[in-house]
Amino acid sequence: MNLSRFTLILTTFFGLSCFAQNKIEFTEYDLENGLHVILHEDHTTPIVTVSVMYHVGSKNENPDRTGFAHFFEHLLFEGSENIPRGKFSEYVENAGGVLNANTSNDRTFYFENLPSNMLETGLWLESERMLHAKVDIKGVETQREVVKEEKRQRIDNQPYGSIVTEIMKRAYTVHPYRWPVIGSMEHLNAAQEEDYIDFYKKYYVPNNAILSIAGDLDIEKTKALIEAYFGPIPRGTGDIPTVEDAEPPLTQEIRDTVYDNIQLPAVVQAYRIPPNGTDDYYAVSMLAQLMSQGESSRLQKKCVNETQSAMFVGAFPFGLEHSGVTLSFGICTNDTDPKDLENEINEEFEKLQLELISDKEFEKLKNQIENDFVSSNSSIMGIAESLADYEMYLGDANLINTEIDRYLSVSKEDIQKVASKYFVKDNRVVLYYLPIEESENGE
Repeated sequence: MNLSRFTLILTTFFGLSCFAQNKIEFTEYDLENGLHVILHEDHTTPIVTVSVMYHVGSKNENPDRTGFAHFFEHLLFEGSENIPRGKFSEYVENAGGVLNANTSNDRTFYFENLPSNMLETGLWLESERMLHAKVDIKGVETQREVVKEEKRQRIDNQPYGSIVTEIMKRAYTVHPYRWPVIGSMEHLNAAQEEDYIDFYKKYYVPNNAILSIAGDLDIEKTKALIEAYFGPIPRGTGDIPTVEDAEPPLTQEIRDTVYDNIQLPAVVQAYRIPPNGTDDYYAVSMLAQLMSQGESSRLQKKCVNETQSAMFVGAFPFGLEHSGVTLSFGICTNDTDPKDLENEINEEFEKLQLELISDKEFEKLKNQIENDFVSSNSSIMGIAESLADYEMYLGDANLINTEIDRYLSVSKEDIQKVASKYFVKDNRVVLYYLPIEESENGE
């Protein structure tokens, strides 16, 4: 959903209204229908976040019906049997709150930020979404147009907007990560009403969801309300299909050129990396941070400050449930040959393979990691989402308190090891993004 400017202001207020805590206390339990519940009580400010995370993302889709997970993110704001069409948001906004949702390759997340005396409204809305959502042809046709417009704005008409799509379809040949989260408009057009109903009944069930609530609440009273609103919802009757991480490893470099409506060329690389939560993933994540976070990061110093070959350059790990990628991305300055920028980026990765990072760099890196970890838990909204993410991805909500230890246990030798293991030529996809007129001119 798109937020108004007023809503964005409120979101900022809610997001900043909780100070970082040394330890996040929480209670978790399961309802009889399989719904996992996580509650965090914090009376710092009179607000509460009500969120539900469903273990369904683009990787759970039928290859002939891609885009369903993201489409449902939109469709399930249409209303329910007890909420008039188009009125879902009004209940939150009239209460002085904000709401939104997001979809990834692995999960779909809905939330409401509300004054704490409106907690019950949030529970009612999310229980309605889980049990009584309007999944019919009228809502489908309305939201198809919304999603098409979103695709036009964010991907089709956005410079470099197709990078993730173009990278992932080359980095994967078998795994569903190969198609974009937004999916195929042709698939959404071809789908029948029963396809949407089947998807809803299969994945939007309590035993495939986590209810995470954080803020100004009373644990026992909240438990009673949860039981009243979510307890009667029946457990899903069908099997929820699992997706295997069966993608074969890359065995050679994949190179290609994409012509786009851009003015400056770009160099894009993707290296396949292990799943989120594995030992090597933490070292990979720290390596990417070393390369690109801050003015003194290696790629920034080399490509932007020293040689001035790039206007922007960075490296970003995609921490996915299955094997993901680290994406490096650099936009060339005027008259810079993409090959020169690529060589500079490669040289920086190669240095990590040949030399241990310095003690000074390593200490700074650990400080950045600690700061980022604290910042992620500095809002009520962030806490609710982190608790659900840790539970869904890694099966342990308490990682909200302890995952930092996994990062800090990474050694300089570990970073060198993953640099040599994953950031190598035969494990990458390389794309050159070039202005479309170069294609028209036959260059």
